[in-house]
Amino acid sequence: MISRRTFLSILFATCFAVMSWLNFAPKAIALGGKLPAINQPAPDFILPTNTGNGKLSLSDLRGKWVVLYFYPKDFTSGCTIEARRFQQDLPKYIEKNTQIIGVSADNVDSHAEFCDSEGLKFPLLADTTGAVSKAYGSWIGYVSMRHSFIIDPQGILRETFVKVNPSIHSTEVLAQLEKLQSSAS
Repeated sequence: MISRRTFLSILFATCFAVMSWLNFAPKAIALGGKLPAINQPAPDFILPTNTGNGKLSLSDLRGKWVVLYFYPKDFTSGCTIEARRFQQDLPKYIEKNTQIIGVSADNVDSHAEFCDSEGLKFPLLADTTGAVSKAYGSWIGYVSMRHSFIIDPQGILRETFVKVNPSIHSTEVLAQLEKLQSSAS
């Protein structure tokens, strides 16, 4: 005969396994929260930046297109590949009047070291509380999820990317940016 405690442990584990298998997890947790709506104003923010300029807000960038990308952690393999690709394509973004901005829960010092080690010439913002990541539906537990957003010069959200492959993401973003810019002119 098994103890009541053992029985409850087995029951809990079985229920959890079945719920996971049937994908009954709450969507807010599974997806990082509710994504902001396309063709609506993007959530504004003010966050500290690694560039030494103090803080950066979305409203500071009016008049430019913005690629706002969220990523889990500095110095990890996928995040490093994604950042390198954005850096590699930075001249193309600049030609398109577009500012790249990376956001993660890492602090400003970690971002500065990451930029120095990878030669990144675009700002990384420290969302240490996850407030901005939450506003963009990109927060899970204690890290930002790998999501990206294209915001137009008036601050309107035009595109969302939630299934991101770090190796080819910058190329995908550039292609979509080109479509959006050609339809806007």
